Amino acid sequence: MKASLHYFRWAFAFTAAGLILAYWLGVIYGGLAGGISFFLIAAVLAVLEISLSFDNAIVNANKLKQMTPVWQRRFLTWGIVIAVFGMRVAFPLLIVVVAAGIGPFEAIHLAAVRPDEYARIIGDAHLSIAAFGGSFLMMVALRYFIDEGKEVDWIRMLECQLRRCASVRGLEIALVLIVVMLCTLLLPDNREHEFLLASLAGLLTFLLVEVLGQVLDQKAAALTAAAKGGLGAFLYLEVLDASFSFDGVIGAFALTQNLFLIAIGLGIGAVYVRSMTIMLVERNTLAEFRYLEHGAFWSILVLSLIMFAQTMWHIPEMVTGLLGAGFIGLSLVSSVRHNRASRAEAQAEQSHP
Repeated sequence: MKASLHYFRWAFAFTAAGLILAYWLGVIYGGLAGGISFFLIAAVLAVLEISLSFDNAIVNANKLKQMTPVWQRRFLTWGIVIAVFGMRVAFPLLIVVVAAGIGPFEAIHLAAVRPDEYARIIGDAHLSIAAFGGSFLMMVALRYFIDEGKEVDWIRMLECQLRRCASVRGLEIALVLIVVMLCTLLLPDNREHEFLLASLAGLLTFLLVEVLGQVLDQKAAALTAAAKGGLGAFLYLEVLDASFSFDGVIGAFALTQNLFLIAIGLGIGAVYVRSMTIMLVERNTLAEFRYLEHGAFWSILVLSLIMFAQTMWHIPEMVTGLLGAGFIGLSLVSSVRHNRASRAEAQAEQSHP
């Protein structure tokens, strides 16, 4: 079996190249002091992205193990390009293009010459981004827990009840709409329509991706039985990664308004997420630690609630990262305890046949 560090060799190389590039960029903007500042900010952004996206790696691994090797490779190559350059560069630019009504080249010029104005436009779009991501991620989490086929429960009191409710069709959609309605009532009158539209767009995107994925994969399966988990699963993972990236992209502007530095820092973090995903798939870690996946989806549910709350209050990204890491850490501890108990029980049965 490969050593753990082997999976991160490309991430280490990308980190070195990214930090050197960040330092060089800082020197251009502000000399030696600027270089050191940009170097440190890029490192902090990378750590921020890793802490916020570890649950993303677990969910990716869960979906990837259902995909064919061909589509696994495509996601881990094309998908990472889309994740690094699409979400960390193109997405913030697209927000500015739409919000400011300017062309993409003007947006790039604005990011390079007037970063404060660029950051302000991104900040003004925060409500819509949080509403979209909140509804999409809440659907992802609830669809996992409200499932009749789910056999293992971690937080049994809650997960058993949710699983028993799986026969109620559309329950997860109703729960998301209830949260959206409550948030809409709490928002100022001048922003409620913006929030409602973005929330419904997130919900609709989840449903459309699911429908499109099933249609595409069924058509592919008609051609070959090995097409399980193809283009539909790829699209699902891309939208999921985008939703996970929202809080990291927005939070990055609290540290710097420089688009290029944000892309470098978050890009480094995204490559580590890819490496973690590969390690989880190849080592079959999700099977070894039975509650780890549960911790990731509870983390997603909490993240969705935080994104909704962020439409009304400021919640530091550190809180989001700590809560997510907390659920994953507790699920890991529970998995280790379960494995120890199972081994002890097996040994006891062997000792007393």
